[in-house]
Amino acid sequence: MALEEGARSCLLRFRHRLEQDIKPSYLMDHMISDGVLTVDEEERISNKPTRKDQAVALLELLLRKDNRGYISFYNALVKETYGDLANLLHDDLPQTLPGAYKSSSDGCTSYVQTVLSEGGVPQRPVVFVSRPEFVNCVREKLYRLQKEPGWVTVFGMAGSGKSVLAAEAVRHHGLIEECFPGGIHWLSIGQLDKPDLMVKIQSLCFRLEQSLDSPSLHRPPNSLDEAKERLRYLTLRRYPRSLLILDDIWDSTVLKAFDIHCRILLTTRNRSLTDSVSGMCAKYEVEVESGLDEKKGLEILALYTNTKLHGLPEEARSIVKECKGSPLVVSLIGALLKEKPNRWRYYLNQLQQKQFKRIRKSSSYDYDALDQAMDASIEVLPDEHRELYKDLSVLEKDIKVPAKVLSVLWDLEPEHVEDILEEFVNKSLLFVDSNNKPHLYYLHDLQLDFLVEQNRTQLESLHNKVVHQYQQHYRDGPPTSGDEECLYWIRFLTHHMAKANLSQELYSLMFSLDWVSIKAQIMGPAHLINDYVEYGPILDKENSEVRSQFQEFLSLNGHQLEQRPFPDVVQLALSQPHTSEVYRQALLQAQDRASTGKLYFDWLNKSSVENLSRLVIHPHQGSIYSACFSHDGAKIASSGACKTLKVFKSTSGEKLTEIQAHDDEVLCCAFSPDDRLLATCSSDRKVKVWNVERSMLLRVFEEEHEEQVNHCQFTNTTRRLLLATCSNDKFLNVKLWNLNKPTSQNTMFGHFEPVNHCCFSPDDTYLSTSSNDGTVKLFQMSSANEWKTINVRNMFAESDEEVLVKCSTWTADGKHIICAARNAALVFDVETSDMLLEIRTNRLSTVQYCHACSTSNLLAIAFSNYAVELWDLEANKKMADCSGHLSWVQRVQFSPDGSQLLSCSDDQTVRLWETNKVHTSSAVCLKRDSDVLFYDEEIIVSAADNCNRLQVRDGRTGSVLFQSEEKSSRIRCTCMCRQPSAVALGQEDGTVQVLEVPSGKLLATLLGHTKTVLHCRFSHNGQTLITSSEDTTIRVWRWQSGECKVLQGHKEQVRSFSLLSTLPVDTRLLSWSFDGTVKMWDIESGEKLQDIQAHRGAILSCHVSPDGCLFATTSADKTAKLWQCESWQCVHTLSGHQDCVRSCRFSWDSRCLATGDDNGEIRLWSVKDGSLLRICSRDGKDGMDSLHGGWVTDLHFSPDNSLLVSTGGYIKWWDVEKGEALQTFFPTGTALKRIHVSADFSTFVTIDSIGILYILERVV
Repeated sequence: MALEEGARSCLLRFRHRLEQDIKPSYLMDHMISDGVLTVDEEERISNKPTRKDQAVALLELLLRKDNRGYISFYNALVKETYGDLANLLHDDLPQTLPGAYKSSSDGCTSYVQTVLSEGGVPQRPVVFVSRPEFVNCVREKLYRLQKEPGWVTVFGMAGSGKSVLAAEAVRHHGLIEECFPGGIHWLSIGQLDKPDLMVKIQSLCFRLEQSLDSPSLHRPPNSLDEAKERLRYLTLRRYPRSLLILDDIWDSTVLKAFDIHCRILLTTRNRSLTDSVSGMCAKYEVEVESGLDEKKGLEILALYTNTKLHGLPEEARSIVKECKGSPLVVSLIGALLKEKPNRWRYYLNQLQQKQFKRIRKSSSYDYDALDQAMDASIEVLPDEHRELYKDLSVLEKDIKVPAKVLSVLWDLEPEHVEDILEEFVNKSLLFVDSNNKPHLYYLHDLQLDFLVEQNRTQLESLHNKVVHQYQQHYRDGPPTSGDEECLYWIRFLTHHMAKANLSQELYSLMFSLDWVSIKAQIMGPAHLINDYVEYGPILDKENSEVRSQFQEFLSLNGHQLEQRPFPDVVQLALSQPHTSEVYRQALLQAQDRASTGKLYFDWLNKSSVENLSRLVIHPHQGSIYSACFSHDGAKIASSGACKTLKVFKSTSGEKLTEIQAHDDEVLCCAFSPDDRLLATCSSDRKVKVWNVERSMLLRVFEEEHEEQVNHCQFTNTTRRLLLATCSNDKFLNVKLWNLNKPTSQNTMFGHFEPVNHCCFSPDDTYLSTSSNDGTVKLFQMSSANEWKTINVRNMFAESDEEVLVKCSTWTADGKHIICAARNAALVFDVETSDMLLEIRTNRLSTVQYCHACSTSNLLAIAFSNYAVELWDLEANKKMADCSGHLSWVQRVQFSPDGSQLLSCSDDQTVRLWETNKVHTSSAVCLKRDSDVLFYDEEIIVSAADNCNRLQVRDGRTGSVLFQSEEKSSRIRCTCMCRQPSAVALGQEDGTVQVLEVPSGKLLATLLGHTKTVLHCRFSHNGQTLITSSEDTTIRVWRWQSGECKVLQGHKEQVRSFSLLSTLPVDTRLLSWSFDGTVKMWDIESGEKLQDIQAHRGAILSCHVSPDGCLFATTSADKTAKLWQCESWQCVHTLSGHQDCVRSCRFSWDSRCLATGDDNGEIRLWSVKDGSLLRICSRDGKDGMDSLHGGWVTDLHFSPDNSLLVSTGGYIKWWDVEKGEALQTFFPTGTALKRIHVSADFSTFVTIDSIGILYILERVV
């Protein structure tokens, strides 16, 4: 039968809205179980690439289905809480077939009331709340009994409302008229023995016979068999199309008495009961989920207490929550409150303390108290199964477990366990998630509360049993398969140990690097950090220092532990302080594994580096534009380029909620003052308000802003909750919203350029707005009128450039406002608009954001050059540099108590800092252009620092051997000479200086270059210094005399050069340039020996083979070339890289060439024939969309040519034969320029983008 016209047009009318909002995968599960969708159809829809495409395909299919398809889709919407969408379809529900069920009351005529009262069907309860999705489902199954007899089983746990639903389903004119004109007969059964059952059937037969026109004069049946035959005769001959409803069936033997080939609806806790009756009749099932949603629960309480919904006390919501959605419990409480309306707080306490015995019946329910209703279900289990059921007391709420976990716990075969669990499920003592393979089992919250309460004194020993059984089963180490069973043990083993009071076992597990490695790989770092926070008090009794060492290790490396492929935890742990237990274990493991050939590297000079951040979280792929603390400081919300909103714990970074929030970048998120709501705004021009706890969308404001919405902020108190938003609109760019109204409450006029930020004064008297027009405006909240304008633009009168005000922040007393613009933060007096203080840092970068602490004089400033600074406003003094971010910092915010600071960045991380622990770091940052001398055991490093002084350091101890005075022009390159002991430096203004080490005496100042000196090198005897420059020349200096030869010929900057061999007699020099040429010079005579146009693009690197026969060039034209040194002929062109080829290196036997590109890919080539040998493994791009965390900038082979080291965003060591990565070292910063390698390939030196020096030594 085709879909009714009204239903079809309704689908077409609301098609766009449905396609936007529905998640088809959720709805299709329900439609398959209703039999209106096939598995093939589901698969075809699921294969569509996006959620939107799937929604389009599902609606296309629906339009080709019949009325049952429409009804099933409507029911699925109701079940999946798309209430607003279901309402759109409600009025056009088809009237045919199971369709006459628009609402429960539609068909409830006087005819229906007569039929039901004659059949003994219970009246609606005094307090009745409709549950249309279940009622519709039962009716749909009853319509299937229209043509033939059969069974419809309505099953669910105690108190889920089965009887009320069964009675409601038959309260329908169309259903009775079409399917059951012979009437509906209700029989309440319960737990009966045979004599009682016979009495029940006798009275039913008597009732049926009395209703006949000529009542028969049969004597009452004497036996159960006789009673069964009598009932069969009456239902087949006298009431052929009637429905028999058997309420609360417990026993299959009872059911056999009604196996008489008629139409039966039964309610039960045991879904498998109908397995015992004849298979001749059709059988249908409806599962009644136990949970009412919050709204329905509140409705019941409101009806019982005769109160309006909005007039319920605040305890009402908590009571519904504690009732876990059980209709029975909500009704019991409601009935008690009807009699004692002032006991809301008392009954809430009873529920919270699980005092089920006190919640006594006040209705027609068969048990005196809730605990008896629960207990009755368990009592029918065999003794041995009752003991096993008790073990389930150890489960956590809302956690589903596979049978294999219980197989370990009970020491039984998995198949046997599945049979036992099936029995529990059939008796509604347990729930099963059968969408999962293998099936997962879980308890309803009420069942779990009841079990915990009943077994309170034995809980410790029950948890002890879990741990003991686990230890027996996994003697050789924890499971690592990653399946559901493994996930359960890895996640909850620590919980069971803590509950069992097994503190010694907990210490040895959690203070073990092996456990950290396994759990981090399987669960991610947040769960682990959470464990150290949660069980901190237990662990601290053993050793608080070790606990904090493990916690700190995870907090600061969490973002690395989320990478795939998973990093080597032992290598990460080797970067911990030498005094840390984490480092001690890592070193032992590294030494042990090194004996089998595994590579590990110890960071020798790490003690000179301080780590200031407390926690690093990597919540999103893509830039993070906004992050904020909740007002209780327990949660952090973040949003950004990936269109999602995430909420996580501020202690561990554990994700609590993830919401696909908008269709475009989410630019801001903000908590309401009570933390119950979160607002988001986006480039998609929409503002949305979410319920945090339920991840539910409450409000969308999409009509009024016509450009991207930049910022949103709630008032600071709930006294009069308002939301402010600001946008790129030309005029109507600042709005105030009352969440109870569909349109904005006020629009603030005054800015005619985009408004970047808005925030309320501490007492909510004013709203400040920051705009691209160079002003901050203060609006009065009482009138929405402009109060005053602070002209920030005038403070930058010396410059013609436009002044964009990024944001403003209020001091805690509301007397001062601080504005961020250009490279400054400006403090103004709110009353007078006078500027009191100007914080201009010496940075070239812009201030992105600033935030004033509400409990101190501190101001946090975020910069575009990756830095975060803390300033004391009172003293006008910088208090701290928080370094660690690797890209623009978009937002900073203090926690409400001022103890912590968060920052978020385009580098995809949120960092947390402890305010009182960050201070101006004594660690000096070095620039990446450096030189290193390896001599015996000595490692000497020269590099410029962030104050533009040249430093020469002992790499092993970190001690400074020499430090120059601050130079006026930036130092761009440096090189060292052993004999004489000297260091050279090249500057941006073209000056070259040679200084004696360690005295610092100026030995020579060499003038001649007219632009930046890019590279310098001493000759082998130290008498000659060679420099190259942006001015396109190379100069060869006899530096002690000042004599100089100029090598001219390149047309663009010469970034580097190389002597052709290490022999003192060989005076040939190779140079290359961005002009695409390679040239060879004699440095003695200054003569140009060779000159070729080697590439179409800039030449980025060049290397001469160790045997002196060949040299290689690499270029921005994505190729590398091999050349003969004698003939200068191109031997091979090496093509295949997809990006600029940045680096190259020959192996020491000159048989292999390695090349690295800007996509992070490394290729190994045969020198002999130019063939590609292998590509070093591409195990997945990282968050920066590169195979190496950035460009491959440097490459070195080991002396035996078996290993290769490469630098990019991090350092990698490779097996040359297999092309596989053997180890990775993650620096704190990124973008490594080069790596210096000792001759024996045991020591590696580099400097990262934030100026940290790394001396790495291979562990042996």
